Amino acid sequence: MAKREKATPETKKLRTGAVAAEDLAEPFPPIRLPIQPPYPPMEAKSVEKIPDGDGWLYEPKWDGFRCLAFRREKQVLLQSKAGQPLGRYFPELVEALEKLPQKQFVLDGEIVIFSGGHLSFDDLLMRIHPAESRIRKLSQETPVTYLCFDLLVDEHGKPLVNQTLAERRPQLKDFFKDLPKSGVARLSQASPQRDQAEEWMHELAAMGLDGIVAKRLDEPYRTGERAGMVKIKRIRTADCVVGGFRYAEKGDGIGSLLLGLYNNEGQLDHVGFTSSFNAEQRGELKKIVEPLVAGPGFTGKAPGGPSRWSTKRSTEWQALQTKLVCEVSYDHFSGGRFRHGTKFLRWRPEKKPTQCTFEQLKVVSKKSSSGELSIAG
Repeated sequence: MAKREKATPETKKLRTGAVAAEDLAEPFPPIRLPIQPPYPPMEAKSVEKIPDGDGWLYEPKWDGFRCLAFRREKQVLLQSKAGQPLGRYFPELVEALEKLPQKQFVLDGEIVIFSGGHLSFDDLLMRIHPAESRIRKLSQETPVTYLCFDLLVDEHGKPLVNQTLAERRPQLKDFFKDLPKSGVARLSQASPQRDQAEEWMHELAAMGLDGIVAKRLDEPYRTGERAGMVKIKRIRTADCVVGGFRYAEKGDGIGSLLLGLYNNEGQLDHVGFTSSFNAEQRGELKKIVEPLVAGPGFTGKAPGGPSRWSTKRSTEWQALQTKLVCEVSYDHFSGGRFRHGTKFLRWRPEKKPTQCTFEQLKVVSKKSSSGELSIAG
């Protein structure tokens, strides 16, 4: 029997996290709190530059899993941005929250893993695994940190979502006042000074900071809305649905993944491709995507087929079940598509395909004549 070659780190990375969001979904048990999971978190619009002027609170944008944490006495529930339960994947965080002196609360924050002084999203993806023994092992080897930036229900069970951020932030600081600064759950940094945000953008880049978030101090917590907060990312990225693929022109692997975003009519439009894979990764991709071959694929704008002058297999494409979400980096987006090929960064199992819309690529660029911020597609 031929000896099986050992997978390279790049191929192992490609394999990690290739899980459909629906595979993580399950109902939450009831919990006696005024806010119940799944509760859609407040989201941010993308902007080109860090906003200035009065009334902003600036925070680092951590590269991790967005997480709402619910506690009532001995019960702790963790919820992803897409509304999935996360508790089984991060048992050390559940245990840490159970030990906090506050017996009830709802926190909003980011689950991250620091490895060698850097944020490691790859280590986070390794937690999305069916084997509890593996998760427990990794929770000891690469424990998570929960960086909290909002308080939605206080320790007395009072909901705070209708209060402004200027009112909620002091209560969040009081929540962490007597807790260890090096604990699993920590207060995330924030500042009303734009200069501090600029420093974070540059100084924390080496550790893997994703960018900056700026929030309006006079806004309530707008659940499920992209309002009252903006984000400035260090690199341009987008979360896309893998709606199909093309085989490689040479060999037996996958040449490119075809990317899609949902339009306003709920149809999946083809917006480009990513093909930044080596020969070994193309073979690994085949194992990941071929089991999903079937419709519907793209239900809006679809990729073109082979031209009448070409019969190469690489020009044909296979439609996939719309289950996988990946994050890609890109240079330019216009006319409803990426103008050049994108670079595959990682899988995003904590994102629902339906969350991958054109809205994430709309950038607030300048003020209109009315003084309002305008949106550039």
